[in-house]
Amino acid sequence: MLRILDVDGNVNRELEPEIDDSTLLRMYRNMSLTRIADDKAVKLQRQGRLGAYPPSKGQEASQTGPAAAMDKEDWTVWAFRELGNLLYRGIPLSTLYLYWMGNEEGSKFPDGMRITPSAVPVGSQVPHAVGIAYAAKVRKERSAVVCYFGDGATSEGEFHEGMNFAGVLRTPNVFICQNNQWAISVPRTRQTASRTIAQKALAYGFPGILVDGNDALAMFAATKEALDRARNGEGPTLIESYTYRMGDHTTSDDATRYRLEKEIAEWALKDPLKRFRRYIEERGIWNEVKEREMQDGIASFVEAEVKKAEGHPRPTLEDVFRYTYAEMTDDLKEQMEALSKAAHGRSEE
Repeated sequence: MLRILDVDGNVNRELEPEIDDSTLLRMYRNMSLTRIADDKAVKLQRQGRLGAYPPSKGQEASQTGPAAAMDKEDWTVWAFRELGNLLYRGIPLSTLYLYWMGNEEGSKFPDGMRITPSAVPVGSQVPHAVGIAYAAKVRKERSAVVCYFGDGATSEGEFHEGMNFAGVLRTPNVFICQNNQWAISVPRTRQTASRTIAQKALAYGFPGILVDGNDALAMFAATKEALDRARNGEGPTLIESYTYRMGDHTTSDDATRYRLEKEIAEWALKDPLKRFRRYIEERGIWNEVKEREMQDGIASFVEAEVKKAEGHPRPTLEDVFRYTYAEMTDDLKEQMEALSKAAHGRSEE
């Protein structure tokens, strides 16, 4: 397994990637923001102010490391548990909260951002990512496509179809499997008999690598190398990010029914934020004063983003009809008028 930072934050100097101080600080802030924003989202859901939500606590390095290695022209094709990657790449937190509040305008990202909407059906985004990458190849762009999915997705047909096409067509894809050890309540050991998920890439004719997903430096280095391969026309790479979901699968789940406290305690010792903080402290660019200032700043920022999302206009009944197609069909026009009359009638009762 590729590991550059050990659990105590000690760095392997031979493998340490060249990252400037400002980028390292940005990575740490993003991981911290992701942790706090994620915790806030769970609380909002419990208060009835947000819909079902998939916590990402513990997977911040798995998402931030690759984001720091990507260029603006690259694509992120995600599933639903990639908050850290999206924040680092510039999606406003208020927009993401809006999405989880059930407002479809939360899927409308700022112009120029190469990020697809969330794909909740497990594994369904893999063929999409390959299609986008193939288009980039045909257009002779130097962009690559980073596609996230979980360990459960590797048992889906779309995973095989996407991997097969990517291998045959040599598409510029970087597949990142966030192996967080559990697909809802199904443990990794019941997901596949393969010793690793990374080795599945060999069957499709391209490299796979097992990486410590709680090590932001290792995830950065592995993704950077894979992106370089993709841009140089050398085809796709599969990265297995070996990490752990510290929270429930979603706010509709109760992981205490199928996981042991001992297992969670063991993974807590591998916390990606703690080891990265020790690394930048050892590097001489971080201290307790900066930590407190950052934590206070993020807390205020998150509250302001919640306020912005909750203050956004709610969707109307007509929006469902107006934005399903570029132009409304006659049937939809009739249905919208009928529903509007019915709703208007109820309001007068």
